[in-house]
Amino acid sequence: MRTALRFGVLVLAACAAGVTAGDKPVTVPDGFTNIFDGKDLAGWKPTGKADVWAAENGAIVCKGGGGGWLLTEKEYGDFELRCEYRWEKKGGNSGVALRTPLEGDPAYVGMEIQLIDDAGWPGKLADYQHTGSIYDVQPAKEAKNRPIGDWNTVKIVAKGRTVTVTQNDVELVNANLDDYKAKFEKHPGLKRAKGHIGFQSYNVRVEFRNVWIKELK
Repeated sequence: MRTALRFGVLVLAACAAGVTAGDKPVTVPDGFTNIFDGKDLAGWKPTGKADVWAAENGAIVCKGGGGGWLLTEKEYGDFELRCEYRWEKKGGNSGVALRTPLEGDPAYVGMEIQLIDDAGWPGKLADYQHTGSIYDVQPAKEAKNRPIGDWNTVKIVAKGRTVTVTQNDVELVNANLDDYKAKFEKHPGLKRAKGHIGFQSYNVRVEFRNVWIKELK
């Protein structure tokens, strides 16, 4: 009985740290903080319809459009963000907000890292609309999206004026924001040193999990 109880406690503790596609518990990497506990949306604030957002089965779930953005209550400056995401069906569109204020469109008042079903999108995409791009600023290299229903990994590093985006272990963007001074008027967020992080509600269901951050000095 004691052995079984101890094993159960260990499993529950590991599960609280995160989950993987095979439902095997994972732990938060050294130096990182789990900013989503898998249970509720404490520490997060929606900018649109709150009922679009939920915590289900260890993931942040956006049930569809109309939810605006789900942003962290805390602001971050220099950081490495890691998370996983997946679509429920083809044609998904979402994004990751960086260094954004709470008011305004993060794609302009902050930065948006585009996440989209590149192959399944029904229309033609501009080069800056593909997965990994800094929206309307820096086009990404071709993404290697996994099949619909499978989890994709994302790593975003914002360090001073440099932003790098890696999806499924392939670097898609390595940008110096000062190379885009001509866009500062339309995208004042490119000049920001800190702000909120978050996820976009655009159309179909999208899920995010294992949302980890390491603040950089």
